[in-house]
Amino acid sequence: MLSRGLPAVSSRSLLGQRALELPTILVTNQHSLSDAEDFTEGYRTLKLGKVVGEPTAGWIIYTSGITLIDGSVLRMPQTKIFASDGTPMEMHPRPVDIPVVRPVGESYTPKDVQLDTAVAELLKQVSTNPKATAGSR
Repeated sequence: MLSRGLPAVSSRSLLGQRALELPTILVTNQHSLSDAEDFTEGYRTLKLGKVVGEPTAGWIIYTSGITLIDGSVLRMPQTKIFASDGTPMEMHPRPVDIPVVRPVGESYTPKDVQLDTAVAELLKQVSTNPKATAGSR
């Protein structure tokens, strides 16, 4: 994260997000934006697990409010967010490892193909590494 007038810092540390020690899967889609973008980047950088679903929206920039003379408020870009490789994240959706598109209308049913795929992938990881769950009990 790079705020105006301040040195660059690791957003993972600043936002208090910590690495998970057990197998995990992250599900994202085009509605994942703002801090979900940053979380997805950190998740991938820390190699916590696979990302399933659809790429994120590519909408991440921190803004601050400025009050205008008439009392209205204008949001001004304040902090630009970069991926771990230095690429600006705004307008650059975070990719997925396992692409799964939910069919139109599926959200009105009990089925969720993205979640089903994520659970199946996680179960494969756990079944190939039984020690991964031994410490969780």
